Amino acid sequence: MTETFGALLHGFGVALTPLNLLWGLIGVTLGTFVGVLPGVGPALTVAMLMPITVKLDPTGALIMFAGIYYGAMYGGSTTTILLNTPGESASIATALDGNQMAKRGRAGPALATAAIGSFVAGSIATILLTMLAPVVVEIALKFGPAEYFALMVFAFVTVAAVLGQSTSRGLTMLFVGLLLGLVGIDEQTGQQRFAFGVPELLDGVDVVVLAVGLFAVGEALYVAAYSSRQREEMERLTGSLMMSREDWRRSWPAWLRATAIGFPFGSIPAGGAEIPTFLSYATERKLSKNPEEFGKGAIEGVAGPEAANNAAATGVLVPLLTLGIPTSATAAILLAAFQNYGIQPGPLLFQTQPDLVWALIASLYVGNVLLLVLNLPLIGLWVQVLKIPKPLLYGAILVFATLGAYSLHQSVVDLLTLYVFGLLGFGMRRWGFPVAPAVIGLILGPLAETQFRRALSISQGDPSVFVTHPISAALFAMTAIILLTPMAVRAYKRLRAGR
Repeated sequence: MTETFGALLHGFGVALTPLNLLWGLIGVTLGTFVGVLPGVGPALTVAMLMPITVKLDPTGALIMFAGIYYGAMYGGSTTTILLNTPGESASIATALDGNQMAKRGRAGPALATAAIGSFVAGSIATILLTMLAPVVVEIALKFGPAEYFALMVFAFVTVAAVLGQSTSRGLTMLFVGLLLGLVGIDEQTGQQRFAFGVPELLDGVDVVVLAVGLFAVGEALYVAAYSSRQREEMERLTGSLMMSREDWRRSWPAWLRATAIGFPFGSIPAGGAEIPTFLSYATERKLSKNPEEFGKGAIEGVAGPEAANNAAATGVLVPLLTLGIPTSATAAILLAAFQNYGIQPGPLLFQTQPDLVWALIASLYVGNVLLLVLNLPLIGLWVQVLKIPKPLLYGAILVFATLGAYSLHQSVVDLLTLYVFGLLGFGMRRWGFPVAPAVIGLILGPLAETQFRRALSISQGDPSVFVTHPISAALFAMTAIILLTPMAVRAYKRLRAGR
């Protein structure tokens, strides 16, 4: 613990340098801005800004991206409460009571409990991240190739099962990502795979181009085709912005309970913050002395889900930094940002890049304070951001996406690939296929293949190595349970209905 505390203090020394502090401030401000905008989430923003990693040092860039990630989680509550338009699926639970509070003239307390709850949950979760990360690293250092391959398969399946409307659609997009990860030159044999004679594809599909195409271009095309027809009515920000004593009394237990729910869900490779937000909402409703208020403007219905959302967002950084496993769309883009610098997150990251990783963790503490200072006094300003016309907003997104993709290698092939993926992203949004599994499949697919081959090489081609090692066998067993349980439940329900 003393060693961890010393490393964290050193991280604060790096994070609080004027330049890194500036990048953190830019990140949280930009993150809050994009979080407020409907449909523009942290994954889209980080993906569009990935090309600047060519110019920035790794520590500054990753501190800024972490600020965007945190800021967007904060800012999303403004759109959800005032417009009843959740920017991300994790904000749906907040909308149930947040918009009802706004309709009753209590938008100020709703936004305040969301901001303060996010600060409380984010701060506690960051402390838990600081304490838990070295422990997970110690365990992960004992993993061999077989264990790592089993862990990646477990992450693939859990993320594909949790994100999206159905397991089958999630797995479909995962396999699309894995297929794209095969494009390029096989590292072991030197053979071309699925490059079709295009020299630009010999290095593989660029993660930045895929992410920007699926998230930014796909979202812009979808909004142009469908969302522009929808009329959005924004609730006015009237009354006091301050929480009453009764609001505080009802909110603080919800913040603590939600943190206890959200952080563990984010820390395990199970994907996303949707489950803990709804679980927090259900918990608050069950424990409330006034359950009839839920759905009509209960402040606990805003405090709990928002705190759970931010605690889960911080928890996601545990498997990302210690195991190199992204469990959300934004975490996948952050992993790609690491890889752009030739850095592979995992247990060795804390040994090879201690300054970077501890500065990143320290910046989360600083970012939480900056966000609280930015959010509460500037609520009126963020509300004005909601008035930006959608055609201008998404037109600008397309321009920045195009310039960013072209700036990577000044390649026309990258531009064509960008808009092919953009059309694919549009189709995925239209028919309810999740984007995150495709990006995670592309990033982790080659790593999983390397670990698979390495395990077979060590065992001299014996595939039983994956089930004879206790950890890998347990992970494969859990993967099978996750896949088979929903099928068994559906079969049981059909059998009961047929009686």
